[in-house]
Amino acid sequence: GTVKKTALSAFSHPRSGGIIALSIDEGDLLLDARITGGTSDLFLASHLGKAIRFSESEVRPMGRGAYGVRGMQMRPDDFLVEMDALSGKGHILTVTERGLGKRTAVEEYRAQGRGGMGMINIRTTEKGGNVIGVCEVQDDDQIMVVTQFGMVIRMAVNGISIHGRDTQGVRLINLEEGDVVVAVAKVVEKEEA
Repeated sequence: GTVKKTALSAFSHPRSGGIIALSIDEGDLLLDARITGGTSDLFLASHLGKAIRFSESEVRPMGRGAYGVRGMQMRPDDFLVEMDALSGKGHILTVTERGLGKRTAVEEYRAQGRGGMGMINIRTTEKGGNVIGVCEVQDDDQIMVVTQFGMVIRMAVNGISIHGRDTQGVRLINLEEGDVVVAVAKVVEKEEA
């Protein structure tokens, strides 16, 4: 749940062996990195269905070797699954490991101070499982859902129901016995003129 902001100019002289981008504790992992304009709202989502939205301005710039600051306080059995810099329009798509998903309007996630426990993003249950992927989407986007057994499905975002934060969502993919969703990603394609 730690976040860090570093000026892009700090990475202007890379070495062939790489350069340190941040210090990290043993057992912790880097989840994501984004280039932002300095005024975005950041969105962090956890495996157990919590999320927090806060202004990037709450994170002071630091050097490459710094650890960062707390973005979201995590429960002992929870971990982050996604970080995004919000555009402010569209929806938050949330998908669970047992194939349930939903879209929720970005406005339903009120901005709060960084470092809190967050708010409910999706109601996690035994039926739906925990959160596997979260991303900000627009109506004309498409996503791909990938399962552990290698099944892949591509779908239009506008076909996924819009629900409030404190709901489970709807079935996005039918899974075989023992299969689970392992990844969700937006399809990025450029149309030729």
